[in-house]
Amino acid sequence: MPGDGGSAIAPAMDANSTHLQPSDDVVLDLSANQSWADRHREAWRDVREGLAQWRLIWTLAWLDIRLRYRGSMLGPFWLTISTGAMVFAMGLLYSLLFKLELRQYIPFLALSLVLWGFLGTLVSDSCIAFTSNEGLIRSVRMPFTLYAARIVVRNLVVLAHNALVVVVVYLLLWSWPGGVAALALPGMLLWLVNAVAVSLLLGTICTRLHDIPPIVASVMQMAFFMSAVIWKPSQLGELEWTLAFNPFFSLLEVVRGPLMGVVPSDLILGSALAYSAALWLVTWLVFARVRGRIAFWL
Repeated sequence: MPGDGGSAIAPAMDANSTHLQPSDDVVLDLSANQSWADRHREAWRDVREGLAQWRLIWTLAWLDIRLRYRGSMLGPFWLTISTGAMVFAMGLLYSLLFKLELRQYIPFLALSLVLWGFLGTLVSDSCIAFTSNEGLIRSVRMPFTLYAARIVVRNLVVLAHNALVVVVVYLLLWSWPGGVAALALPGMLLWLVNAVAVSLLLGTICTRLHDIPPIVASVMQMAFFMSAVIWKPSQLGELEWTLAFNPFFSLLEVVRGPLMGVVPSDLILGSALAYSAALWLVTWLVFARVRGRIAFWL
């Protein structure tokens, strides 16, 4: 009967509705429960696991090189040739403008342009370390450090090609730095550590703030003219010591100086180490704080 059916269904509905009602003890928590120690632990694991995949890093970096120069006959050696032509043209011009001896100025300029080319390209690529890998980050869970190391290795390959310009200059002028050049190895190691830090820091910040890359490009352009790249530090005279407060010059000089046969001063070494420590401290604090948000910012 209709009346009986209705009375039979009603208790069932009441029972289901009572069962579906949430308990007063259930609280929806949308906040991150990671403590300060947990975030730093996760960040350290990201760095450790990322660098452990060095075979994949090398493969991806080499793939970037091949794709960039696909269809080219000389590949990255086109950049080497253009760098050599720039060294020759600028060396003749600025040696006359600055009244410098060509035999001493050409090796300085060649080293400066090759090393600064690495720094400038590294900083530029670091700004898109994560945004250029948006599809991969969204589809595959891999350490963010891997993408930063990929940029570093890729630019190291280009640096190795451009280093031929310096070797050719030394051969033509028969000018060698001697045993002091071995001091450039610790400087290059410092560069590698800082390069990973720069890639992580700028990659993270530029993923969140898209206005940063143009600012970084402007800063690098100003730093090029203020960091004794095309002019020699001795031209400042008594004010040469002030260059130690320029982080770009200090980090450049710890590698360029030994390759020129000059031992960097204690002030330059201390400045380079201090700026490197500050860079890694800021990088670590930023990366550990927002590492879990990078994928959501893309």
